[in-house]
Amino acid sequence: MRSIGVEEEYLLVDGQGVPTGVADAAVRAFERSGGEQDPTPGGGLEHELQEQQVETGTPPRVDLADVADEVRAGRRRASDAALAADARLVALATSPLPGPTTLTHGARYEAIAQAYALTVREQLTSGCHVHVAVADDDEGVAVLDRIGPWLPTLLALSANSPYWRGEDSGYASVRAQQWNRWPTAGPTAVYGSAAAYHEAVAGLVASGVALDAGMIYFDARLSQRYPTVELRVADVCLRADDAVLVAALCRGLVETAAREASDGVPPAVHRVEPLRAATWRAARSGLAGDLLVPPSMTPVPARDAVVALLDHVRPALVDAGDLTTVQDLLARLWERGTGADEQRGWARDGGLPAVVEQAVAATLA
Repeated sequence: MRSIGVEEEYLLVDGQGVPTGVADAAVRAFERSGGEQDPTPGGGLEHELQEQQVETGTPPRVDLADVADEVRAGRRRASDAALAADARLVALATSPLPGPTTLTHGARYEAIAQAYALTVREQLTSGCHVHVAVADDDEGVAVLDRIGPWLPTLLALSANSPYWRGEDSGYASVRAQQWNRWPTAGPTAVYGSAAAYHEAVAGLVASGVALDAGMIYFDARLSQRYPTVELRVADVCLRADDAVLVAALCRGLVETAAREASDGVPPAVHRVEPLRAATWRAARSGLAGDLLVPPSMTPVPARDAVVALLDHVRPALVDAGDLTTVQDLLARLWERGTGADEQRGWARDGGLPAVVEQAVAATLA
């Protein structure tokens, strides 16, 4: 089976629930605790664009139960590091309460801030990136060419960012709206070959629109560091269970696409415009409205869209032994709603400060 690694970005908040720029202190606390060398589950802890964020990255695991252990352990260890820096860790894709952004130190971050201006100053968003192993770039691009139309449904399942600068944005994932301000973000068309993919990336870097290949922010891409396809469309999930669900579905999508390519099934020829529309639709309503699904990319109720995704990857889930777990996790998600749904419920009861308090607890639940 293909291994999975999960990267999650989190916010750091103070006692009032406002983002606080102490990532450097949190990472140093993690390193002092021996976190970099510690073989226990949970992976590492790294800086992100802003000092109000940190990121974990789990080691690659094959068994889904091990992936779940790594995600939960990573959250606990990151929370401990945040507490050591007088902050709290919270898995929210945007902050309900307005607060400052403080650029992380370093020449690369400074160059990014200079190049992208307001987009950087207002960029305080947290995503979930799932790495799924592939044999080589050829298989990876064959996968990318086939999974694009399904990625908006993953976004809808993970939607966890209804609030922006103290207001309800009207979106289930306003993070997706903010993230797509980057010039290299979003869905992509069919490449047809690894050479064509690398040519496209090189062209974006040569144009100066992307400062380097690390700034290729496609919804799914070949990883720069690992032999993986990296699916980047999801919000960071409020609950670890939902992160595991997204990871399992990502592996199912990659395995299904790789099998289709091996069997000579050509990718559907899709234009970027309907994929962008599908991504917007998923960000707007999450699981509360219609979603656009392949092959027609016409609207269907969200439950039907999720069923279609599950049916599409079912053989891969069965072969991995993941189907029952995925069905159980989906049932829990339908029962309580997405992170965006939960946040809005908490806000009705206690306002935005209550959202953060509840979310801090849910992050480690």
